[in-house]
Amino acid sequence: MIRDYALLGVVLIIAAVILMIFPDRFDAVTTKSWKYFAEMMMILPAVMLILGLFTVLISKETVGKYLGKAAGIKGILLAIVFGALPTGPLYVAFPVAATLLKKGARISNVIVFLSAWACIKLPQEMVELQFLGLNFMASRLILTIVFVSLMGVAIEHMIEWSDKKAIGSKP
Repeated sequence: MIRDYALLGVVLIIAAVILMIFPDRFDAVTTKSWKYFAEMMMILPAVMLILGLFTVLISKETVGKYLGKAAGIKGILLAIVFGALPTGPLYVAFPVAATLLKKGARISNVIVFLSAWACIKLPQEMVELQFLGLNFMASRLILTIVFVSLMGVAIEHMIEWSDKKAIGSKP
């Protein structure tokens, strides 16, 4: 908690210094900041309610079965679907991802979930289809799925490798 407050303090100091350098941007910065704050205050209570329900209603075994180590390719595909279905800002996905990790989801599946949330949206796909055509939409979607999946697995291996290295280097 102290680290979080320290980081917030550093960010606020940096923002204050930048606003001193560019005082003509003060109104734009404060207006935009209040707008984002209001948006978050409208969205986050619903997210916290949904996360509370998710925590109580979905067992650790269920998450482990479908998104855990034993899920394999099925877990990656489910993570893509779960990430592509909801619409909303990406910051909503982070508490969901943290809950998934606590419930036993594989790191790679959580990374795929977050990446799918950021890159794949059903309404976005329909807009791409309408304006850019089927070839573009399908190519981008397939490449996104392939590279998001590879990235998730690669990052999981890197995290596991660094954890093993850290454990091995302790006296």
